Amino acid sequence: MSKAFAKSCSQINKALIRRLNALVVRAQPPPARPDGRVVPTTLDALPAWRGGGVAVCKVEGGLLRSSSTFPYFMLVALEAGGLLRGLLLLLLYPALRLLGHGRAIKAMAVVSFLGLKRDAFRAGRAALPRLLLEDVSAEVFDAAVASRRRAVCVSAMPRAMVEPFLREYLGVDAVVAPEMRELRGRYLGVTQDESEVLRGLDVEKVIARAEKGGDDVVGVGGLGSSFVHLFQNHCKEVYVPTESARRRWHALPRRRYPKPLIFHDGRIAFRPTAAATLAMFMWLPLGAALAVARIASFLILPFSLSVPLLAALGMHTRVIANSSSAATNLFACNHRSLLDPLYVAAVAGRADLAAATYSISRLSEILSPIPTFRLTRDRAADRAAMQAKLSGGGGLVVCPEGTTCREPFLLRFSPLFAELGCGVAPVALHSSVGMFHGTTAGGWKALDPLFLLMNPVPAYIMQFLDTIEIECDGGGGGPEAPCAAANEVQRRIAEALGYTCTGLTRRDKYLMLAGNEGLVDVDHGAKKKTTASTTQN
Repeated sequence: MSKAFAKSCSQINKALIRRLNALVVRAQPPPARPDGRVVPTTLDALPAWRGGGVAVCKVEGGLLRSSSTFPYFMLVALEAGGLLRGLLLLLLYPALRLLGHGRAIKAMAVVSFLGLKRDAFRAGRAALPRLLLEDVSAEVFDAAVASRRRAVCVSAMPRAMVEPFLREYLGVDAVVAPEMRELRGRYLGVTQDESEVLRGLDVEKVIARAEKGGDDVVGVGGLGSSFVHLFQNHCKEVYVPTESARRRWHALPRRRYPKPLIFHDGRIAFRPTAAATLAMFMWLPLGAALAVARIASFLILPFSLSVPLLAALGMHTRVIANSSSAATNLFACNHRSLLDPLYVAAVAGRADLAAATYSISRLSEILSPIPTFRLTRDRAADRAAMQAKLSGGGGLVVCPEGTTCREPFLLRFSPLFAELGCGVAPVALHSSVGMFHGTTAGGWKALDPLFLLMNPVPAYIMQFLDTIEIECDGGGGGPEAPCAAANEVQRRIAEALGYTCTGLTRRDKYLMLAGNEGLVDVDHGAKKKTTASTTQN
C-alpha cells in the first residue's frame, strides 16, 4: 500500500514538473540582440500558427522526425555506390558518432558521393523519396508547409538528395541546400560551404516576403547550426523543437501526401539504420545460400513437391481459390515481381501455363520452370503468338500492366489480352518483402531472382476471382470492347486488393525512375537489347 502510494506521488510530481517547465519555456519571449536579430526560442511543442505567411523550416530534426541522417546517406551509398561503399560507411559509423552534426554530414557525403557520375545519379529522385516521406512529421508539415503561403526548406544535406523529395512530393517552394562539387561530370564528395551557398542566394527573393511587411516569416529549427543566421536575420519567430517533442511527433499518413508515392526504385526495402544495415551484411551469405536452395527447388522438383518445400524454406503463400477459374486457360494478374506467373502456375497446379514476358533477362528465362515467350510490342504479332498458345491447348499468364508497381496502385491495363476472345480469370496479387526488392528500373535485371529469393520471409497473397467471359472476336469487336474489358479486370483486381486504379503506364514509370521509356529494341523479331539504361519488369 505504501509503495503504491509513493509511486503514485512520484509520478504526479514528475508530471507537474514537466508541465511547469513547459509553461516557463513558453512564457519566455524571444530575446532580441542589440542588432535586432531574434534568438531562437526552444519550445516543447509547436504553436498553432495561423494560415498564410512564410515558413522557413530546417529539414534535419525539423521537418523530419529522426535525429539521424545516416540512413539517407547509407541508402545513397548502397544504391548508387554498391555494397562495398555501404560497408565502408557502416565501418565508419562509430567515428561519425563522435563528430558534430555538420561534420558528420560532410564525412558521409565524401563516402557516399565520391566518384559517382552526376548524370547517372538517380537515387535522389528514385530511391530516397520513399524513405524521406516515411520520416516526415505530420505536426511540422501542417504548421510549416501545408498552411503557409510559401514554404522554404533548409538542409545541410546535398541538394541532389533532398530537392526532388521536397519539391515534387511536398510542394515546397524553395530549397536552400549545398551543391556537390564535381569534376568532369563526377562528384568529388565535397559540398559547398554555408557562406558560399548564401553568397549565391537572393534570400529576399527566396523568402518572397510580401510587400510592406504584410507576411510574418516564422521558422522551425532543427539539428546542427547550419544556416542558423538565415533564421535569425529573416524570421520574426523561430521555434527549435526539443528531442522530447520529436519523439511525440507522428508520421505523415500516406493518404495526406501532397503527391502520392506510386513509383520508387532501388533494392533496399528497409530503413538502413546502422543496426539494420549490419544485420543485412550478416544475412547476405546465408541469404545467398537460401536463394540458391529456393531456385533449385523451383527447377528440379515438380510443383506438388516444390511448393511445400519452399514453404518450409520461408516462402509464405496465402491462396483464396475460386472454382470458376479451374477450367480457364487465360489468367490476367497485376504485376508485383517476376515470380507472378510461377505462383499462378504453382497454385493452379498446371505446368502447361506459359508466361508472356517483356524485357526480362535471359537468365530468368533459362531458370523459369514454366515456358516463357517474349512479346515484341508488335500488336498483331503478339496477339497471334498468344492466340497460337491458347489454341494449342496450353494456358497463358499475362501481366497487363507491363511492369511492376510496388505501392498499392494499379497501372493501366493493356487491352491486348482482351482481344483474344476467350474467358479470362483475374488474379489479384499482393506481395511483401522485408529486405530486398526483386525488381528495378535501372539496375541489373539478371540479379532480380537472386535478390527476391534472398529475402528472409517473402510473402504472397493470391486471390483467384470470378472468370470474365470476353467476346471480342480476335479484336474485331471495335476498340472500345477490349478496353472496357481490360478496365473491368483492373477494377475487379483493385477492388479485391483495396488498391487504387491509375492511368499511368510503363513509359511513365521508366521516364521517372530510369530516364528512358522502358522500351526494348527488336532486331528481326528475335535479337533484343535493352536501351541505354537497363529496363526491367
